[in-house]
Amino acid sequence: MIYGNKKINNNKNTMRGFYLLIGLAICLYTPLQANELYLGAATADISPELPVALMGQFHMRIAETADTPLYAGIVAMESRNGQTGLDTAVFVSCDLVYISARLRQELREEVAHRIPGFNVNKIIVSATHTHTAPVLEDDIEESSFIYPIPDEGVTKVKDYRALFVKNVTAAIVKAWENRSKGSVTWGMERTAVGYNRRTVYKDGTSVMYGKTNKKEFQNLEGYEDHDMNALFFWNEADELLAMSVDVACPAQEFEHKTTVNADYWHPVREKLKARFGNKISILGWIGAAGDQSPHSMYRKAGLARMEKLSQKTRMDDIAERIIRAVENTYEIVKNDKHSEVIFHHKTENLELPMRRITREEYIESEKVVKDCQEQIAADPKKAALLYAKMTWFGDVIKRFNAQQKNPTATYASEIHVLRIGDAAIATNQFELFTDYGIRIQARSKAIQTFVIQLAGPGTYLPTEKAIAGGGYSAVCQSNIVGAEGGQLLVDRTVEIIDKFWEEEGQVQINQKL
Repeated sequence: MIYGNKKINNNKNTMRGFYLLIGLAICLYTPLQANELYLGAATADISPELPVALMGQFHMRIAETADTPLYAGIVAMESRNGQTGLDTAVFVSCDLVYISARLRQELREEVAHRIPGFNVNKIIVSATHTHTAPVLEDDIEESSFIYPIPDEGVTKVKDYRALFVKNVTAAIVKAWENRSKGSVTWGMERTAVGYNRRTVYKDGTSVMYGKTNKKEFQNLEGYEDHDMNALFFWNEADELLAMSVDVACPAQEFEHKTTVNADYWHPVREKLKARFGNKISILGWIGAAGDQSPHSMYRKAGLARMEKLSQKTRMDDIAERIIRAVENTYEIVKNDKHSEVIFHHKTENLELPMRRITREEYIESEKVVKDCQEQIAADPKKAALLYAKMTWFGDVIKRFNAQQKNPTATYASEIHVLRIGDAAIATNQFELFTDYGIRIQARSKAIQTFVIQLAGPGTYLPTEKAIAGGGYSAVCQSNIVGAEGGQLLVDRTVEIIDKFWEEEGQVQINQKL
């Protein structure tokens, strides 16, 4: 009886498998089949009218001059089956410190007006994080960083947003209307631009840009991601249309300047255009780099000597590293173009738990705000130095009061996850610590995975280790979402990526049947 029962069960399992395959064959699911790719590209000048207030430091800076223009690079993508459009994406990479929610919304509204029926939620707007670009918000309800910008003699924040929206919308429309059959490929090379900037000492504390030549120095807190990821786009005439270059290092070589500057993306763009043609659109993407910078943390004397002997600045070195990596990658992958690819784009608002504010943090914030208020009242000129600090700590007070009413509040974070052939692209709104980016890339089923941070109005998103160490970028003032939310972001991103590849496997089974 036992053997008989086993035989019957085996037969049942065989039949279940057979019916399952029949079901798969009947319910063919083929949204991830390769389809024709249509591409368009453009570049928008987003340079401000001068003088203009700059974003990126606690003290207010007014730029009277500009060292370089600021640009936004645009690539519009559409997959088609014959004349039927299947999915879309518009990438917009901007020489800005971040992307405010209001700026993104105003841009999408204008594009919706100019391109009726277009799904504007498929527009991905990201920043290179240059600290020498205009302020985007002057509303305390929209930002925790508010500067006392003069009412006269300086470009108004709303006027800069209007200029940005006008010029970028025109470029998006141009890219979309000029799209034609094209091809794409992807590649990568080790580049080594960024350094982990968080120093850990013997007592367990962490300090951003902390001195490493002290006897208390133990180690740098986190990892570094030294790879450059690139996408190359061609039009139907086999002309290189655009490229995206993804580096896990914010554009902060010139972060303290008081002039408008695109930072290292300017020389990178200029030299790539000299190499590949002036019409090419270049999109600078920043990978997970919330704890990274282009500034060396040790071996500084040796690096300074090499700069002097080579007569090259750190900016020159960064640009050359990136350009060399792009050129090498291009030569390797240029003959592996794909005009028909699996292209799928999913976007969602991911609800992440907000970081809880402790009563101690609340009390500290009240003291700092009161102190700033008193100093400004005694000497109004100090507002330029203290006002942003005051609003920064003031936001903690607001968050603490809000959490008393709703202790389980969440933060809606827009994410985009795309599959383009064998490559995956995952965006987030934060200055995402590098460990999270590595987790996404390591777990992804894609052959190559791009992570793009600051695709929206995010704050720092530190790891559990960083929060324990403290220091700027890991304290509650610096982040609205904590380590629990960071891991949820990783898990959901990987889940979506893997689903793309699981569905492809399902399609392949169907085709064999």
